[in-house]
Amino acid sequence: MENPEQFVQWLRSVAPYIHAFRGKTFVVAFPGELVKAGALPVLAQDLSLLHALGIKVVIVYGSRPQVEEQLALRNVEARFHNGLRITDAAALECAKEAAGELRLDIEAAFSQGLPNTPMAHAAIRIISGNFVTARPLGIVDGVDLELTGVTRKVAYETIHPILNAGGLVLLSPLGFSPTGEVFNLTMEDVAVSAAMALRADKLIFITETPMIIDKAGVEIHELSSHQVDAVLNYDCVPDDSAFYLQHAVQACNGGVPRAHIVPFSTDGSALLELFTHDGVGTMVSFENLESLRDATIEDVGGILKLIEPLEADGTLVKRGRELIEREINYFSVIEHDGVIFGCAALYPFPAEKMAEMACLIVNPEVQTQGDGERLLKHMENRARAAGLKKLFVLTTRTAHWFLKRGFVPATVDDLPKDRQHMYNWQRKSLVFTKNL
Repeated sequence: MENPEQFVQWLRSVAPYIHAFRGKTFVVAFPGELVKAGALPVLAQDLSLLHALGIKVVIVYGSRPQVEEQLALRNVEARFHNGLRITDAAALECAKEAAGELRLDIEAAFSQGLPNTPMAHAAIRIISGNFVTARPLGIVDGVDLELTGVTRKVAYETIHPILNAGGLVLLSPLGFSPTGEVFNLTMEDVAVSAAMALRADKLIFITETPMIIDKAGVEIHELSSHQVDAVLNYDCVPDDSAFYLQHAVQACNGGVPRAHIVPFSTDGSALLELFTHDGVGTMVSFENLESLRDATIEDVGGILKLIEPLEADGTLVKRGRELIEREINYFSVIEHDGVIFGCAALYPFPAEKMAEMACLIVNPEVQTQGDGERLLKHMENRARAAGLKKLFVLTTRTAHWFLKRGFVPATVDDLPKDRQHMYNWQRKSLVFTKNL
């Protein structure tokens, strides 16, 4: 090993992710293009590592290029409507042939175990079956899609015990009806339905598409679900990437906290996305636009109501209404049914590329629902969008809360010069910083 110190630092840096992900459920979906590109053995190694770290993994695979090959071998014409395959009896036979062959290839990839390879001592059991109930998609725009279907139900009550027993679950792009029919499904539909039914913590698409970029050509690493519409409206996202984005939003709106779209062209892309800060793909997360937003002048009364009890007991420095009104543009709030129950402020120091997060408050009645985390994440995103590199806080009562969320102790000398001059030595607030 050429640089053991660097290896140790890296291993320590991923430890928080390992602790956070243990026992969580991830649905990982990939298209047939990944298998065709020869990337299946490496992906199997990476997913086996996730399994070894205590993550419950459900795998969903697609088969579009393999179905095309089967159609060509049988001289059957491929027919589509709005991007969906019209599956007649001949096309269904091709889909079944492709799905069966891919299932065997995937099971073989997870059966590797040669010494001196990442799969040594893995001994993974991967289980598949009739876990997906489907129904026909029917007639769309006057076109009968025949045996093309849509997921109706995923047997989560059967899958959970398999995952808890240490097995991996494999779902194919085929579904079954109570009448014994077989339907051709899209991989994306099965993956979203499985993630929602299993209440998965993450849905990860390992895709054939390149990294998603915005209209200016800048890579998009993170989007809230409501921001996706704005990105798609710019019409700068290719159709394939847009298809993945739409399904990611569907999953988030259905209760999946995070959905990732990760290009498989990068070696180890799944690991890089999960265990590095910025990742190598695009993450879509749920955020209710109506509840977490920038503050307006109408919110001053609600903010004051939150602040006053903490000013009274000395937790916060007193701020008058006039000061809040002048600084309202620095605030963000969480609102529910017209009531402000959380707020925070971000004061930038552009010269040092730093920002102070202040006045982070959540109503005590709802402090166990993760809204403090949401506010922190929102303010971090605001700071990044402004080109700032570091966040700092001053606190007298909540040091442990910030330490648990990646902040590290600092000193007054680490603050921007202007902020050092305003430091209140009587309060002796602790200083914490976090790199963005």
